[in-house]
Amino acid sequence: MSHTLETEHVIATINKAKEKRKIDRPLVMHSDRGCQYVSKDYRNATEGMILSYSKKAYPWDNACIEAFHALIKREWLNRYKIFDYRHAYRLIFEYIETFYNTRRIHGHCGYLSPDQYEKVHKKVQLAG
Repeated sequence: MSHTLETEHVIATINKAKEKRKIDRPLVMHSDRGCQYVSKDYRNATEGMILSYSKKAYPWDNACIEAFHALIKREWLNRYKIFDYRHAYRLIFEYIETFYNTRRIHGHCGYLSPDQYEKVHKKVQLAG
């Protein structure tokens, strides 16, 4: 989250994810066609990744993130009166880091949380 749509915020997030995940293979980076996602800095930060953009007037490309937005509102944000940006940031961080990734089960992860799923698959990769 950021107060503005400036590219620097997107780049910082990409760099943080690359550092944390120790990315060693190509990724697909999907986004809409906002100015920050078509900039030269964005292309530089995502070099080696496969860039995927939503087609114009084709909302189904973003169905996954739209479903997540509906979920976070339904399961978490609608419980609160949000006072300001910092409060919204804290609530969203709390939901993602202390529930969605760590405890909430996901059908596409074999009914494990994303963290559990990654741990299981990391063990399999190391053993393989």
